Amino acid sequence: MSGTELLAILMLVAFFGMLLAGVPVALVLATTGFVFGILGFGTGLFNLVPARIYGVVTNYLWLAIPLFVFMGVMLEKSRLAEDLLDVVGHLAGGLKGGMALGIIGVGVLMGATTGIVGATVITLGLLTLPTLLRRGYDPGLSCGAICASGTLGQILPPSLILILLSDILQLSVGTLFAAAVIPGLMLAAIYCVYIVILGMVRPEMVPAIPKEERDAMPRRELWLKFFKVVLPPLALVLSVLGSIIAGIAAPTEAASMGALGSILVTAFAGRMSLRVLKDTMQATTKITAMVMFILICAQVFSLAFRGLHGEDLIIALFEFLPGGVNADIWFLMLLIFVLGFFIEWIEISYIAVPLFLPVFAAANVDMVWLAMLICVNLQTSFLTPPFGWALFFLRGVAPPEITTRHMYLGVLPFVAMQVLGVVLMFFFPQLALWLPKAIGW
Repeated sequence: MSGTELLAILMLVAFFGMLLAGVPVALVLATTGFVFGILGFGTGLFNLVPARIYGVVTNYLWLAIPLFVFMGVMLEKSRLAEDLLDVVGHLAGGLKGGMALGIIGVGVLMGATTGIVGATVITLGLLTLPTLLRRGYDPGLSCGAICASGTLGQILPPSLILILLSDILQLSVGTLFAAAVIPGLMLAAIYCVYIVILGMVRPEMVPAIPKEERDAMPRRELWLKFFKVVLPPLALVLSVLGSIIAGIAAPTEAASMGALGSILVTAFAGRMSLRVLKDTMQATTKITAMVMFILICAQVFSLAFRGLHGEDLIIALFEFLPGGVNADIWFLMLLIFVLGFFIEWIEISYIAVPLFLPVFAAANVDMVWLAMLICVNLQTSFLTPPFGWALFFLRGVAPPEITTRHMYLGVLPFVAMQVLGVVLMFFFPQLALWLPKAIGW
């Protein structure tokens, strides 16, 4: 083993060591990149850094990030989820598990409009968890349903994961948006089937809404509320995603229309104010700055790691594995799953995926299919302790009677269902590939 390859290994060890020590990921990327790059080549290697950073900040595609974030935060600030859950819960009627199904449905709609896990989990936790407990729902199941439905926004377009993966894998954003629709809905359907079966096997865990409460809201009023609350954000999602998938608008152009549409939807609901606009702009700025700073620091890490021939080490590792390309894919899936216990999706996306990308490119693996496997797998990182962010978000708003044990045990079935989603995606690639091909992407 050469000296540069040894430095590449030490660089990875230092990277994960600093992450586990709690150092912010952007600083870890830049620090390990600069230190080991200088040890290996001196300062000359980093003459390329300004050009790499310039390429990031001038990339037209990245304009979609603040615009989609603005759309999501604006709809979250408008408190539409509160009305959505009320409507969907009543429409479920006397079905056992109806409120839990309503949470999944709201998670799908909020995921397709906001795409922000923290916003969805906190909103659902504040609005539904006390109600579910009061109605006799199992505490663990309640926590699991809220956390799992909150993570759907990470695969349902427009998702930041999809936008970042389009850059990493050099794929069209529209193609990934189209490919993610069926896998995202598949996960939601798996959750719903589980809850319905639970309602038949263990009805005491998911009791129906009492009849007197359902009768308190007349059907006419319920349907009027449905058309006012559910249809506007749904129409916004379909118009934004439809224009991208159909090739009518570029992602950045569609994102700008989505941002404008979120303002109109919020105003239509009577929730627009200068305070809401100010809070939305502040949150959008913080989220966008965080993502862009990580993107810039990742250029330093990538440049140094490639210069130290780290990619050659990764290729040699995969050649050592028996079982061919399928074994390589499952090794990556296992690595992403394990990393999800300790680090966030954005670090996994910009570290694990680029490291292994040359191996799969050489094996002619369909990158759209691989992207969807990665996306479904990344869902688990929000639910797996000790660093599952959905658990952190819910812990912050959960009532005192909800313990950490309730939350950890409650999400386990949903983690298993997400793993099932990865298995289904592996054996049935058309779940991801059918829609892009059907519309000609």
